[in-house]
Amino acid sequence: MRKLLLLLSISIFTTSIYSQTGNIRGFVYDKSSGEPIMFCNVILQGTTIGASTDINGMYNISKVLAGDYILMVTYIGYDTSKVNITLKQGKVITQNLEISESSVKLNEVRISAERSEMKTEVKAAAIKITKQDIEMIPNIGGEPDLAQYMQVIPGIVFTGDQGGQLYIRGGSPIQNKVLLDGMTIYSPFHSIGLFSVFDTDIIRNTDVYTGGFSAEYGGRISSIMDIKTIDGNKKEFGGKVSTNTFGSKLFVEGPLLGNGKSSFVFSGKTSYLDKSSEILYKEPILYFDEKGLPYSYTDLYGKFSLHGNNGSKINIFGFNFQDKVDYEGISELNWASKGIGSEFILIPGNSPVLIEGNFAYSFYEIALDEEASNLRESRIDGFDMGFDFTYFQPKGKIKYGFDIHGFSTDFTTYNSVNSKVDQKENTSEFSAYINYQFNTTRFIIEPGFRLQKYTLGVSPEPRLGMKYIANERMRFKFSSGYYSQNILSTTSDRDVVNLFSGIISSPEDIPDQADGNPYKNKFQKARHLITGIEYDLSRRIDFHIEGYIKDFTQLTNINRNMTSNADDEFIIESGVAKGIDALLKFKSKKLYIWVVYSIGIMTRNDGEKTYNPHFDRRHNMNFVTSYKFGKNDSWKADMRWNLGSGFPFTQTQGFYENLTFSDGINTDYTSTNGELGIEYAELNGGRLPYYHRLDASISKSIKLNKHSELDMTLSVTNTYNRENIFYFNRVKYKRVNQLPLMPSFGASITF
Repeated sequence: MRKLLLLLSISIFTTSIYSQTGNIRGFVYDKSSGEPIMFCNVILQGTTIGASTDINGMYNISKVLAGDYILMVTYIGYDTSKVNITLKQGKVITQNLEISESSVKLNEVRISAERSEMKTEVKAAAIKITKQDIEMIPNIGGEPDLAQYMQVIPGIVFTGDQGGQLYIRGGSPIQNKVLLDGMTIYSPFHSIGLFSVFDTDIIRNTDVYTGGFSAEYGGRISSIMDIKTIDGNKKEFGGKVSTNTFGSKLFVEGPLLGNGKSSFVFSGKTSYLDKSSEILYKEPILYFDEKGLPYSYTDLYGKFSLHGNNGSKINIFGFNFQDKVDYEGISELNWASKGIGSEFILIPGNSPVLIEGNFAYSFYEIALDEEASNLRESRIDGFDMGFDFTYFQPKGKIKYGFDIHGFSTDFTTYNSVNSKVDQKENTSEFSAYINYQFNTTRFIIEPGFRLQKYTLGVSPEPRLGMKYIANERMRFKFSSGYYSQNILSTTSDRDVVNLFSGIISSPEDIPDQADGNPYKNKFQKARHLITGIEYDLSRRIDFHIEGYIKDFTQLTNINRNMTSNADDEFIIESGVAKGIDALLKFKSKKLYIWVVYSIGIMTRNDGEKTYNPHFDRRHNMNFVTSYKFGKNDSWKADMRWNLGSGFPFTQTQGFYENLTFSDGINTDYTSTNGELGIEYAELNGGRLPYYHRLDASISKSIKLNKHSELDMTLSVTNTYNRENIFYFNRVKYKRVNQLPLMPSFGASITF
């Protein structure tokens, strides 16, 4: 009886205490621009009670006893801000804060932000990228670009200067999902491979998940790249104008209505590489006979933002990305990606729930017109709609939501016997998820579950992430999960180079298993397992190491060996990617060093044999350094050196004359000229030579006045003119190299 009374008393006391508490939430903004500040600390002065802001600059402090407090926000690089608040029991108050930048350099801010997130989020196999990080990489053409930074991330393999394709821990490009403010981008990189479609100045934050991502994300079996753009300066107009050897850019931002609650962003950039390269290179540098580089593109992006007093906001944005490759007299490739969308954040009054949503429509189309074959075309268009709900708790949060994705595909190509192959489909996807994060002193535990509903079936996908904080400097992390996707590319893992990359939905008619039994699923499946260690060697030095296994249990590929309409259009494969990624980084006020080493093994099995796909680079190393010097650190020198082992390729055993028998049995084989036939060795049984390249740049900043600055950059790509092989043209018996030494100069004015 005494024990029962004691338990009852404790329960009543606890309930009474909770009834006397409330929640404090809000957003932290940069005072000069109105942009949200990520991962700063908001605490109640004189206590240990507090929270860190998230990617939106939002903080939430739960279960605080009613009373009077001083709310304080601290962040390295910014002045401390304080405000008096009164919290009443059972209430939720919203208190936004503004902080001003101090004299401490921003690179110290980045250190603080990264460390803060490491201790509050699992995020195994995740890399956070900011605008400042991208600017540490040598500028090709004088303008920093996300594409160049992606190439130095652990676990990412870049196969060549042409095509712009990234392979992330054994996954092909179509297995990587790219999101721009919640909208799916189907072609994020231009054909030349040096530039992305995204202007660096519009990027607020990019999270790259190379595997093991949480239940919040789905629809892909390899990786996620989640890009968030800035809202624009709500206080004053500003921008940037730049021009360089290869292109020009205009970026502007500012208040929309002049009330401090609305803003806009616009960015436009274009390339004239096809024109300027003709001046740089007097002789042909690729496998075609024309001089110069036949690449050009135009990228446009615009965004409008409206903000409420309590932090609620709505964004409306649109983009138009275009790309062209013109091999005169040989082929012409064009693709375009366009879209319009909106996203919102809603902060309900007196509720600890954050509501986020998005709606978007987009399309992507690509066409390849070759002199010697029929026109190949592909198009995908559709809409995305999703809602996310985040419920904050004293020791964690629950996030749940749903997504609806509907799209149509239209694809036309021709096989090796010139028979037309096409697909027209209307497809829908529905998904729902729940993700729970629980924080203790030592553990961060994040179980989740996602349910993907495709037209072809249902995929239940459990996920689990964990982090153990051993001490102030060392953390152990683990992540695993099941993943699926419905779309596939018309390129193959066996292709060495193919600029035409169409997109189709998973076909309903797929071949049976080797034993004659049908596959359980019509879509692609994979399992991830990741474990790693984060260790802070000192205040400025971090060391990360991760081991991973991606088991691609079911992959659908185009049948490249199809010779008649009776053959299967698709083949079902499986594959495994496993490896270790190590990262060592040093950051100080003047010096930045980034060292990456990756070892990985990628295999595919088509039911009969096991082979290495063409992107199986066993060893990959990147060394990046950036150094500021001179008066007021106005000079900056950047360097990147990349070393990679050779890619696999299929060797040539011999040649023969292939008679077509165009006149049937009446063909005179003694006088008819046949076509060149190639006898191939084992699939990808050989290895190309090692790849290495040094890029460097030096820049100078000149302060023009209080609000404007002139930046000049001289850069050299492939500084020592290494002849790195791209592939071997078997017919012409000629080696095709990647890009030679490329000097460039750029200048920009920020205002």
